[in-house]
Amino acid sequence: MALSRRGNALFSTVFQRSNLLRGTVLASLLLGVSCQGQGEENTTRYLVENQAEYADIVKNVKPGDTIVLADGNWEDFEILFKGEGEVDNPITLTAQTKGQVFLTGQSNLRLAGEHLVVSGLVFKDGYTPTKEVIAFRQNKENLANNSRVTEIVIDNYNNPERQEVDFWVMMYGQNNRFDHNHLEGKRNKGVTMAVRLNTEESQKNYHRIDHNYFGPRPILGSNGGETLRIGTSHYSRTDSFTTVENNYFDRCDGELEIISNKSGRNEFLGNTFYQSRGTLTMRHGNNNLVEGNVFFGNDADHTGGIRVINAGQTIRNNYMEGLKGTRFGGALVVMNGVPNGPINRYDPVKNASIVNNSLINSDNIQLGAGSDEERSGPPSDSHFVSNLIYNADGRDVFTIYDDMSGIDFKDNVLGSMDPPDFAKGFERKSVTLSRAENGLMYPQSGMDVGVSADISVTTKDMTGTDWYPKAGPLTEFQSGNVIEVTPGEGKIFAAVKTAQPGDTILLGAGDYTASKFIKLDKPLTFKGGGEVNVAFERSTLFEIEDGGSLQLVDIKISGRSAPDNAGNSVIRTSPYSMLENYRIEIINSHFTQMDINHTFNIINTSKNTFADNILIKNSSFSDVSGSILRLNAETDDYGIYNAEYVTIQDSSFKNVKHTIVDYYRGGTDESTFGPHFEMTGSTLSKIGSGKRNKSKSVMRLHGVQVTNISGNRYDETLPMVINHTVGEPKTQITKNVFSGSRAPIVTELNSGLGPTAIIENNVGLGQ
Repeated sequence: MALSRRGNALFSTVFQRSNLLRGTVLASLLLGVSCQGQGEENTTRYLVENQAEYADIVKNVKPGDTIVLADGNWEDFEILFKGEGEVDNPITLTAQTKGQVFLTGQSNLRLAGEHLVVSGLVFKDGYTPTKEVIAFRQNKENLANNSRVTEIVIDNYNNPERQEVDFWVMMYGQNNRFDHNHLEGKRNKGVTMAVRLNTEESQKNYHRIDHNYFGPRPILGSNGGETLRIGTSHYSRTDSFTTVENNYFDRCDGELEIISNKSGRNEFLGNTFYQSRGTLTMRHGNNNLVEGNVFFGNDADHTGGIRVINAGQTIRNNYMEGLKGTRFGGALVVMNGVPNGPINRYDPVKNASIVNNSLINSDNIQLGAGSDEERSGPPSDSHFVSNLIYNADGRDVFTIYDDMSGIDFKDNVLGSMDPPDFAKGFERKSVTLSRAENGLMYPQSGMDVGVSADISVTTKDMTGTDWYPKAGPLTEFQSGNVIEVTPGEGKIFAAVKTAQPGDTILLGAGDYTASKFIKLDKPLTFKGGGEVNVAFERSTLFEIEDGGSLQLVDIKISGRSAPDNAGNSVIRTSPYSMLENYRIEIINSHFTQMDINHTFNIINTSKNTFADNILIKNSSFSDVSGSILRLNAETDDYGIYNAEYVTIQDSSFKNVKHTIVDYYRGGTDESTFGPHFEMTGSTLSKIGSGKRNKSKSVMRLHGVQVTNISGNRYDETLPMVINHTVGEPKTQITKNVFSGSRAPIVTELNSGLGPTAIIENNVGLGQ
C-alpha cells in the first residue's frame, strides 16, 4: 500500500497537528493510508483528534473514504457529516474504538448527502444544543439519502428542563437505515425517535429501523413521551413505506403510545415489547401491517398491545401475554372514529384484518373504544378471524362500546370463557398451553388458531450493540449495604456521602438533630434501630435531587426545631426541574409538631418534578399546619402532574389544617394513564379546618384517573372534592365511616355524563 499525493498531504498535516497521531508513526500509517481495489478509486482512512482536523478533512472526502474519530471525549462537538458516497462505496464516519468515543456537552450529529455511514459513537453527559441529537439532514434543503446510522449509543442525553422539547433521532430523506443502535433513558419531553414526512423529498421514504435497543423510558407524566413516531397528523394521509422490524422495546413507559404511527403503508414486523406501558398505536394513516410482534407484559400495570384506528390495517400473527392495560391501553383495542372528521382526529376503522393473533392471560379487548358523540363511527367492513384468546382465570376480556356488526367474527377460539353475546364466530374449547422454545405459549392440541409455531422472537441480545451494557433493573430500597450510625454531629451526613444506591442507613436509638439539608441523589433507606427521634433546624429535612429516592422506616420525626417560617416541609423535591423520577416510602414512622408556623407540609413537590410512587403505610401524623402531600405544582392545565401512584394504607392523621392530599392534573389530554390514588384502612380526625385551606376539603383529587378510597374513618373532616376531567376516570368510595364529616363532592367537569363514581356501603352518608 502507498500513500496517494492527496492522502500524503493530508496525512502530513494531521501528523503535525496531532503530535505523532497519539504517539506512534505506525498507527498513523495504518489509519492514514490509501488503498486500491480492482476497479475502485483510491480511498483514504483519516484519524482525526480534534474538531479543526475534522472540519478540514470532511470538506474533501470522496467515495470510500473513512474518517476515524480518536478515542476520548469530544465536548461540544456539533458534527456535520456531509458528502457524496456511492452505492457499495460509502463515506464512513466511525470511532477509533467502538464505545470509546464520547460526544459530551452540547454535541449533536447531522448527516447530509448520499451513501453515508456513521458508527461506534456514544452520546452521554450532555444534551443537544438544537432540537435533535441525530438528524438525517443538514437543513431543509440538504437531506441524507441512502445512508446508515449503526451502533450508536444515546444514553440519558437529556435537556435539564423536563418540559423542554427535543428529539434524539429524526429521520428525513429517503432509503435511510437506523440499525443496531442503543437508545436509553429519554427523560425530557419529546419523542425519542421520529420519521418526518414534511416535504415530498421525505415521503415514500422506504426507511428501515431495525435491531435497535430502545431502553427504558420512564413515565413522563404528560403528553410527548412516545418512543417512536412515524409521521405527524398533518401528513398522516401520506404514505411513508417505513419498515420497523426486530427492535426491542424495554420498559418504554413514557406515555400511552409506545409507537405512534401517523402515516401510511408502514410495516411493523417482529418487534418485542417487554413490560412497556402503552400500545403500538395506529393513530393515523392507512394500510399498515403489524405482523409477528411479541408483547410480554409480565402482569405490570398498563402494559398494552395494539390499538387499531383508520382504514386498511392488517394485524396478524402477533402474540400478547400478561398485558394488564385498560381502555385505550388494552391488549387489543379497536377504536371508534369521527365520520368525515378533520385530519387530526380519529378516522373510523374500515377494512381491518385482525387474524391469527394470540392473547394469553391479557385482560382487555376493547371494541368501539372511545365511542362518544364525536367518535360515533364504529368499525366497518372488517374481519376478526382465527384468533386465540385464553385467560387462566376465565375472565370475560371483551368490552363493547358500540355496534360491532361491522366486524365479521369467524373461527376464533376461547380457551377459558364462554362465547360473548355480541357476535357469533367464537367457540369455547378446552385448551392446554405449553411454552415452546421460542418462549411463547401454544395449545398442545395444535389448533390452527393464534400465532404460528415458526414465529421468530426478537430477544434483547439480538438488538443494540454488543459492546455497551443494556439497562438493568431499578435499584430497590434496602438492596445494598447497611451503614450503622449513632447519634452525633455530622454522622448522618457522612453516612449519606459514602452510601451507595440501595444502601440502608441504620440509625441507632437516640436523638438526632439535622443542622443542614439532607440532600439525596441516590435511593437510600433511613431505618430506626430502636427508638429514633429526629428533629431538623432548616426549612426541610430531606431534599430529593436528580437520582434520589427516599424510604423511611421506624423513625419519629418532629418539627419542634424547624425555623419559625411559613412553608416548611419534612421532605421536598428540588426547586429546579428534575429529569429523573423518584420514589418515597414512609413505613411505620411518626410525624408530630409540624405547626411551628403556617403551611408546614410533610411532602412538598415542585413544578417539573415527578414521582413514580409515593407510599405511606402504618404511619401517623399529628398537628400539621399544612398538607400531608402537596402534589399540586402543575397548574398550567396541559395534562401534566406530579406523581403517578399515591398509596396510603393503615395510617392515622389528626389535626391537619390543610388537606391530606392535594393532587392536581389539569387539562383534557388523554395521553397518560395516571394519576392513581388509593387510601385504605386509615383514620382521619379534624382535617382541613385551616383558614388557608383554599380547597375547603379533606382531600382534593383533580383529574385523578383511578381512585380507590375504602375502609377509612373520617371524624370531623371537610368533604372530599373529586373532579373528573378526562377519559373514563374510575372512582370508588366504599365501606368508609363518616362521623361528623361532610359527604364527598364528585363533579364531572367535561364529559357531560351523569355521576360515574361508585359511592356505596358507607356509614354516615344516609345511604
